[in-house]
Amino acid sequence: MKRSSTTSRIERLDILTARLKSDGPTTIGGLAKEVGVSVRTLNRDIQLLKDQGLPIETDAGRGGGVRLDRHWGVGRINLNYSEAVDLLISLAVAEQMNSAIFMAHLTSVRHKLMASFSPTMKHKVSSLKARILISGSASQFMLEEFTSPKKNIVENIHQAFLMHTPIEINYQTLNGDRTKRIIEPHYLLLSYPIWYVIAWDHLRNAARTFRCDRVKHVKLVNDVFTPRPISDFKSSLDGVSAI
Repeated sequence: MKRSSTTSRIERLDILTARLKSDGPTTIGGLAKEVGVSVRTLNRDIQLLKDQGLPIETDAGRGGGVRLDRHWGVGRINLNYSEAVDLLISLAVAEQMNSAIFMAHLTSVRHKLMASFSPTMKHKVSSLKARILISGSASQFMLEEFTSPKKNIVENIHQAFLMHTPIEINYQTLNGDRTKRIIEPHYLLLSYPIWYVIAWDHLRNAARTFRCDRVKHVKLVNDVFTPRPISDFKSSLDGVSAI
């Protein structure tokens, strides 16, 4: 069998990688035949792919199987910015619940997720847990008028919460009236399944609490705010029936 050239080997490695990622069953001998090389050459190719970080498992012998590690793929998850922020907030909620079931691997997951953010973002990300509050489940009375907020509204609230950005909201009160406010989302409160934004209200120049499902429109404001301590919001928390 002719010695393969550098170019053909590069092409062959691409074919081998794609073949292994297809998850179809194959053997060393069968794969060597597919790409037109000897078993010895194929084993050298496989070793090179292993050295490059592809987690390949092989069984001994010409007829032995070859496959990717069954756990391979977990590290390939690609999240966009909004998904990463949503996942971070979900992790912070789970950490606040302090359940042994949830906490098993959350620390390592959180560290890996934080590593995807730029250094300038990490100080904001690291403070998320302290800015999320957990209360008891919502009462039946509260649930009677509850509707899930729209996805784009949740995403904008989460982004503003993380980035310390004020938002302009169109808010519907319990009696159906609508008001337009500019608020600073300092804390999030979960009274399952209802989320509240604990905010500084520019209109009232005071602390206020808003139910996310009553927010009908959100627009990010080109500004930033400095997070306030939770003690500044005691008056607004006293008026929330979920607390």
